[in-house]
Amino acid sequence: MMTNSTRPGRKFAAILLDAAGTLIEPAEPVGHTYARIAGLFGRAADPDRVLRAFGTAFRSMPPMAFPAIELGALEARERGWWKTLVRRAMADADAIPDDFDAYFDMLYAHYADPAAWRLYPEIVTCLEQLREQELAVAVASNFDSRLPGILEGLGIAELAGPVIYSTAAGVAKPEPDIFHQALAALCVDPAQAVHVGDGLEPDYHGARAAGLSALLLVRRGERPAIPADHQLTDLTGVLAWLADAPRRF
Repeated sequence: MMTNSTRPGRKFAAILLDAAGTLIEPAEPVGHTYARIAGLFGRAADPDRVLRAFGTAFRSMPPMAFPAIELGALEARERGWWKTLVRRAMADADAIPDDFDAYFDMLYAHYADPAAWRLYPEIVTCLEQLREQELAVAVASNFDSRLPGILEGLGIAELAGPVIYSTAAGVAKPEPDIFHQALAALCVDPAQAVHVGDGLEPDYHGARAAGLSALLLVRRGERPAIPADHQLTDLTGVLAWLADAPRRF
């Protein structure tokens, strides 16, 4: 792999970032969105029950990645993956609309709209500061082909750099290859990169297994049993961590 050089006195040349939960989050809670749109089709649904069912269904799904698939077939596979998940969730919540296909189409289109998402408050400033420090930035996310348009619509596509999403990469985190694809786009070796994301297994452990340094973003909730200085409460913490890196390594 070609290697971008680091600035003197600095260990890292690149930052990889997760997307959902790190850069962006749904503008409306998922359970409320699923229930609200179901209401448009005449089906009452309890948002909290839908949210619990969504979590269970999401954990039951295979990785959101489709190896050796032709690009033209990608969208159909993505839609099929999400349709299976949504059907499981709404069935578990006893809230499947009679016209499920039309319901799913509306829901899927909703989450393709950048207005359905919002940036965490610190994201633009943090990305700008990373760029000012001449760090290469890329996104490595378990997501589908809607992601680049979402980031574009939210105004951070240029700051966020190349977007490597699992459905097109053919592999999902925590598998090493998705991290390596993102690093290849930046011409950076794993030892010169740090990955930041909110998932303990896919982001933190996955990145470390791939040879990168890793930081876990814990915006809320219980902190896991990993070193305290590997955990951030928001993305701005990566700036202080990078500044202190030469002392630690």
